[in-house]
Amino acid sequence: MSSTTLDASPMAGRSTLGPMVIIGVLFFIFGFVTWLNGPLITFVKLAFNLDDVNAFLVPFAFYISYLVFSLPASVVLRRTGMKKGIAIGLFVMAIGAAAFGQFATMRVYPGALTGLFVIGAGLSMLQTASNPYISILGPIESAAQRIAFMGICNKLAGILAPIVIGAVVLSGIDSIDAQVKAAPTPAAREALLDAFAGKVHLPYLVMAGLLVVLAIWIALSSLPEIKPAGANSEKAVGHTDGGLFSFPHLWLGVLCLFLYVGVEVMAGDAIGTYGASFHLPLSQTKFFTAFTLGAMLLGYLAGLVLIPRFISQQRYLAVSAVLGVLFCLGAYATSGYISVGFVAALGFANAMMWPAIFPLAINGLGRHTEAGSAWMIMGIAGGAIVPQAFAHLKLHIDFQLAFVLLMVPCYLYILFYGVRGHRAGLRAG
Repeated sequence: MSSTTLDASPMAGRSTLGPMVIIGVLFFIFGFVTWLNGPLITFVKLAFNLDDVNAFLVPFAFYISYLVFSLPASVVLRRTGMKKGIAIGLFVMAIGAAAFGQFATMRVYPGALTGLFVIGAGLSMLQTASNPYISILGPIESAAQRIAFMGICNKLAGILAPIVIGAVVLSGIDSIDAQVKAAPTPAAREALLDAFAGKVHLPYLVMAGLLVVLAIWIALSSLPEIKPAGANSEKAVGHTDGGLFSFPHLWLGVLCLFLYVGVEVMAGDAIGTYGASFHLPLSQTKFFTAFTLGAMLLGYLAGLVLIPRFISQQRYLAVSAVLGVLFCLGAYATSGYISVGFVAALGFANAMMWPAIFPLAINGLGRHTEAGSAWMIMGIAGGAIVPQAFAHLKLHIDFQLAFVLLMVPCYLYILFYGVRGHRAGLRAG
């Protein structure tokens, strides 16, 4: 079916239900694929016999691809339009999923990381298209509410991801770990690890096939195009001329998103490693990511109810940042399951940050919306850098101290953006 192109006001006189459902499915895919990284850290540590620094190359390879591919993705999207661009992104993800499954089974770690990098490349195109789309599908003032709905789709998938991989791939991991350590010969040990690594092959082949099916579905859908220059007018914020560098609120927002994704990945993907540092069993820590995402789901539901009816998206962002600081301090002041609980609670604090930061940062970019959005998606690279910093820092100081020293400054900057940074350079239209 052919797509329609929407110019000025967002979806004026048209139902947004169809596009919301399609984008919701995409956000479900984002969530499932993205939040597999936490359990995969546990998987690669055993399958490839890695320390924490090398195991944390899993989120690094995945998230650094956003830094590399987001600007090229915006160029491709400008040429292909949203629908074709999303379909291409899904095909790229399918290639990456198949590659990861194959190389992980062969226990070739650089190849497995390359597969994750390719998955991230496909996701960078999907994210570059879908986030500005959902932001300007309706009034920018209620964008956080729409993105919150997308976040619910994302986090439901994220809750399922560690449960599925935990049951299919990581089942009996404590027993396997013990058998590997007790193996009588190097050959017996390698045979056990080969069998364990091979468990990931079929799930990732199935994932690759489903991504191809979704790509075809999107290509044949009636998803309308929106021209951001009309829907996200510069005049609305008193801006009449200038390039991207004339929007300071965008660049402050790029840094804000960079730090936000860093703390989100720390709370979601690194929570298993954090719990393991208390010597909690692997059979439990493999599910900890699901607890963080459950808390995020509650946070999204709260955002749907409160924004913008009772509180603005920028004020909710500031409140969320304060909660983040308090939960980090709580994690530092406690130990064991209680400390892990505070880390999981960061999911609630983090939930409405992306939905608030993204529309605030691209507000009024007009004809620069696609390029500005690409820079914002590049900020997702924070998910590569902050966890790596944690993995290195905890080699030299207590892991709880490393956690709080990294996380609290990030939340304080997010607080600044919610209070003042989002208004930098803007005037009332």
